[in-house]
Amino acid sequence: MRRSVDPPHRAKIIYAVYLIAALDITWMFLQFSVTPYLAKKLGFDTLWFGYLQTVVGLIQLCGGPMFGRFGDLFGARVALTLACVSTVVFFLLLAVADHPVMLFVHKLPTVFMHVLPACQMVVADLSEPEKRADALSKMGLCFGFGMITGSTLGGHLNTRYGEKFTALFGAAGSTFTLLLVLKFIPKTTKAQDPTVSIFNVGEITRLMEFPGVTRTFIVKTVAGLPSGIFQVMFSIIAMEFLKLQPEENGYLMAYLGILQMVIQGGVIGRLTARYSDSSLLLLSVGISSLVGLAQAYLQNVSQFCLIVVPMMFSLSMFNVITDSMLTKSVPSSDTGTMLGLCSSVQSLLRTVGPTVGGFLYLNYGYSSIGTVQFIVNMAVFAYLLRRGLNKTAEQKE
Repeated sequence: MRRSVDPPHRAKIIYAVYLIAALDITWMFLQFSVTPYLAKKLGFDTLWFGYLQTVVGLIQLCGGPMFGRFGDLFGARVALTLACVSTVVFFLLLAVADHPVMLFVHKLPTVFMHVLPACQMVVADLSEPEKRADALSKMGLCFGFGMITGSTLGGHLNTRYGEKFTALFGAAGSTFTLLLVLKFIPKTTKAQDPTVSIFNVGEITRLMEFPGVTRTFIVKTVAGLPSGIFQVMFSIIAMEFLKLQPEENGYLMAYLGILQMVIQGGVIGRLTARYSDSSLLLLSVGISSLVGLAQAYLQNVSQFCLIVVPMMFSLSMFNVITDSMLTKSVPSSDTGTMLGLCSSVQSLLRTVGPTVGGFLYLNYGYSSIGTVQFIVNMAVFAYLLRRGLNKTAEQKE
């Protein structure tokens, strides 16, 4: 299959993409050390913070598929440049946010803040289909590094210098990431350039017609909803249920980052080389259901540190496998659009997650979030298992 980038240069570009992704995730987790505490200072309660998260989800839900198509049409460099510039503006608006309305306004640039999907597009374009899951799983190392560095750095900066300085530091860091994009990322990584308009919704939804895509998307959305609720509510859970201060929260996130690096760097790649995507998808959903059951009985930080090991494994495996299955199902010229749609699934979860999570947390307590995850993922596990058994029976016949 013809590539737009010569083989000797692919490895160099992929390593540059890994660095760009690691830095962007660093700045993302850095702002996680700012937003919830700034929101609390400005008078936000759990419900209004949920509304803030919902706004972000809605904005990115609209922007994700269009941004993916934008990347397919105009190339990796232009797409990543737009995403990085938007991140700089995001942090500058956060730095001057001194009113509840400004917290909502500073979220507007997130419509274009899709650095990670753009990086995944480049990796998918430059890797062979049989090695794609492993290449995408290496992004987890970047995620782990960013989680550790961003959370620790954000906690220290916020504690010692305040929210405004931390936000300005994020803006400076995002500017550096932008310079790396302009230096190392080629104009395009596609074998051929699509010519369809970026706003052609039919061309985006056309991808759903490829075999297996719709089913995988439904599984990704339904099974991902409960864990998505937990993720968007985690900052509130850390503050109110676990009673963590900014610096303590930074240390906890650093611990999660280390787990992420170990799991995606040393475990998932080996499993994807030995087992089929469908088997690993079934495994991840099954473990996720058991994690939900354990979360329902969570009492303190020590227990959370134990539960989070299988949680991170199932979440990482689920995201890598579903993204890999979906990008393998479409032509290489559409990988950006497909990853944009994958991103929109996460945005959808962030849209409904805060509202559902806030309702469950306020009315039924923290344990209800884990209970919902157990029930939903067990149902999806039963569906996948039954489908796998039926397929095996058909092959024998």
